[in-house]
Amino acid sequence: MIVTVGGIKGGSGKTTVATNLAVILSQQGQDVLLIDADDQETSSDFTNLRNEKLEAGAGYTSIKLTGPAVRTETLRLKQKYQDIIIDTGGRDTTSQRAALSVSDVLLVPFVPRSFDVWTLEKVSGLVGEMSTANPSLRAYTFINRADPRGSDNDDAADVLKDTVALSFIPTPIGGRKAFGNAAAEGLGVTELKPQDPKATEEIMALFRYVFNTK
Repeated sequence: MIVTVGGIKGGSGKTTVATNLAVILSQQGQDVLLIDADDQETSSDFTNLRNEKLEAGAGYTSIKLTGPAVRTETLRLKQKYQDIIIDTGGRDTTSQRAALSVSDVLLVPFVPRSFDVWTLEKVSGLVGEMSTANPSLRAYTFINRADPRGSDNDDAADVLKDTVALSFIPTPIGGRKAFGNAAAEGLGVTELKPQDPKATEEIMALFRYVFNTK
């Protein structure tokens, strides 16, 4: 499966989601390629740290690609890997469009804030355009960095559920320190010791939904 984690708004936690999915897949024995198509190169930095910290290395392959090369190289490499995760930046770029032209799934995280939800119409438009080029593309949205309490999560979920172009995944991921603590060590949150059970279950719920596993 080729999964792109994207959107057109920065700060929604795309890289955290992409890297954690790559880690979980590698933990399950999958041969995984993580493509960093974001100019900030945070996924690459995470992988470099992981290679330095872990004796066994990252556990997956990571490369940096931009522009049309995201499409051409993904098509060239897809037979060599069981799963490909593409981390794109928070803008409507050539790199993201190239990724969507070859992806099976688009994941768009939204934080429960109105100014993020306002970008939904633009994301829907992007998905509509790319669905013409890639009719098999399935686009999903979910709440990331959810608040521990208050009505913002529910309000955002109500808006996301009404979006025709994207299907809403009811698996919110909280704004938990465990994700940052794990990333600082070059780890996925499922590898962090001591483990944060809630953070682990939240990312695993998303993983199971996307990859249709139990």
